[in-house]
Amino acid sequence: MDLGHPAGSVYDPVEDVVQAKLNRADLSVVISTYNRAEILSRALESLVRQDLDPSRYEVIVVDNNSTDHTWEIVRSFGERKPRVVYCFEARQGVAFGRNSGSFTASAPIIAFTDDDVRVPEAWASTILTVFSQHPEAACVGGKVLPRWTAPPPPWLTFEHWAPLALLDYGDTPFFVNTDHRLCLIAANMAFRRSVLNEIGLFSPDVQTVRRKAGTEDHELLLRLWRRGGQGLYWPGLIAVADVPRDRMSRAYHRRWHYRHGHLLARMHDEQLERTKRGAFLGVPGHLYRQVVSSSWSWLLALLELDLGGAFKHEVRMWSGMGFLAARWAEFVRRLLNASRSGEDPAPY
Repeated sequence: MDLGHPAGSVYDPVEDVVQAKLNRADLSVVISTYNRAEILSRALESLVRQDLDPSRYEVIVVDNNSTDHTWEIVRSFGERKPRVVYCFEARQGVAFGRNSGSFTASAPIIAFTDDDVRVPEAWASTILTVFSQHPEAACVGGKVLPRWTAPPPPWLTFEHWAPLALLDYGDTPFFVNTDHRLCLIAANMAFRRSVLNEIGLFSPDVQTVRRKAGTEDHELLLRLWRRGGQGLYWPGLIAVADVPRDRMSRAYHRRWHYRHGHLLARMHDEQLERTKRGAFLGVPGHLYRQVVSSSWSWLLALLELDLGGAFKHEVRMWSGMGFLAARWAEFVRRLLNASRSGEDPAPY
């Protein structure tokens, strides 16, 4: 396989992976990156400066088919401690990247972060400490706080953090499970390898691709909860993410919510599927009500010149519309498949 490395390079990524497997660590950190070499450099700098003994952890960088100088950046860290491992994944998408990194990882604890994220010196040691103190936790996640690259607009309040991959549930630890379904995000989350072996890795069907929104971390948690597992929100586990200017526009947030609704429809979360009003064209009745209610509230807020309130209702409307569009398309495909096979489509 041609990895696009400079001619005559003596750096052998295959040998790097083999050595990573031989030099087993306590913690493997996985970053999947695509064409963000300069940003990646800052993320790696924070990871190699941890207060944990370098022999106890490794950093695995998955090059998700970049065309910039990502490989050179990783190579520049390759001779430093802890071990920085290069891994190549040609299939585009963060789930493919994280999964490849997980296969390469040698440790029983696998942590995930992103190329636009920086972590404090105690991040790696905090992960290991929390897992040792809480054997009942299948995964641990924490805060992802913003580093604004430009002053945020007034409407971009805390309630609009989800499209920015930011998270802050406060300063009290708690478990997330089937009865308390709050999402932890993979920019700052770690799993026990044994749990991932049981429930599977990230799903490419709902993954982030080239900066387009994904729900792969939410979907992974759904599978964990269905198996009776639980995650732990730990407020002392902190990461800081860059928020670029192009994510501070209403247009970006509208697109994010539409795609997020589309992917939620594909996940078939049993809690979201519950309805007292039945389903029509594959959509639970309460979702139709949500779209109508959000649309009406949006119009009323506009008439009252409450622009902040209007946008809050508008993005809920976009999310609902994305859900409806995905389910209607799924319903039509199902009818066509049944027609081709000569079967009667089951009620849906």
